[in-house]
Amino acid sequence: MNGLWNRRQTVGGLVLALTLPFAAAHAVETIQVQDNTGAVQMPVKPKTVLVYDFGALDIIQTLGGNVAGNPTQALPPSLQQFADTTKYANIGTLFEPDYEKVKALKPDLIIAGNRSLPKVEELKKFAPVLDITIDNQNQMAHVYRNIRAIAAVYGVPEKGEQEIKTIEAAIADVKAKAANKGGALLVMTNGGKLSAYGPGSRFDMLYSVFGVNPIKDKIEVSKHGQAVSFEYLLKTNPDYLLVLDRDAAIGNDGQAAKKLLDNKLVHATKAWRNQHVVYLNSANWYTMSNSSPTALKENLKQLADAFSK
Repeated sequence: MNGLWNRRQTVGGLVLALTLPFAAAHAVETIQVQDNTGAVQMPVKPKTVLVYDFGALDIIQTLGGNVAGNPTQALPPSLQQFADTTKYANIGTLFEPDYEKVKALKPDLIIAGNRSLPKVEELKKFAPVLDITIDNQNQMAHVYRNIRAIAAVYGVPEKGEQEIKTIEAAIADVKAKAANKGGALLVMTNGGKLSAYGPGSRFDMLYSVFGVNPIKDKIEVSKHGQAVSFEYLLKTNPDYLLVLDRDAAIGNDGQAAKKLLDNKLVHATKAWRNQHVVYLNSANWYTMSNSSPTALKENLKQLADAFSK
């Protein structure tokens, strides 16, 4: 038992546990939640939390929780408050943690996700790690799992359930409006090039969860999408063209996508002629990857508005 005594109890369907060193002055309360690895025990209401995932950071912000440190560079607009290094320690990047900073902060909990996944084992040397990685095939289920896990850890499970209900209602609205609106194609622009993403891709949620109809052409599933041309856009002739400007998402020219698509071939598509070219919120789709309540609600509102036309 390593000198520990463990007592469990169930509260509201969640498994709580008290882990007590035999000579300890106080108990460390933990709770069983689900993360990318399965059922894990995490501390309840941890005082020092370090976060290596922007989706998790937004969930915590939405729930009113506290954060001690996070990567302060490349934060999306909705998370700019966390760029203040007088309030939040800069603990490296999503890809490369600053282990000296982590050690010095003595965290009670570290939260990591997709971009920081390769560093999880190293981070476990400093504190318990909640791994909230999301995969393409179970995106929405994993988002809900993460909201519930973080809400439980912060002691506000009811707030987590309310966020989920709000998101579910917004999804139902998009499904209803997109149902009979023809085929849509999501393309990413990047440095003057185009790539298309269909069902099964990193943006599968658009089709499998939000109910948007894909074009009939089968699109190759790969990390960077299927490279396509302007001729491909005219050939497939989508009813709606959904555009993600990667250059804008990473802070480059925000007008790159609009300039790139302003040509005769794109003008000839149904999407352009019917004013159904939708420039998606690039930070939400690319940086946040629909992994947070704020990004999801904003994206769903934009899609609902687009498919109302």
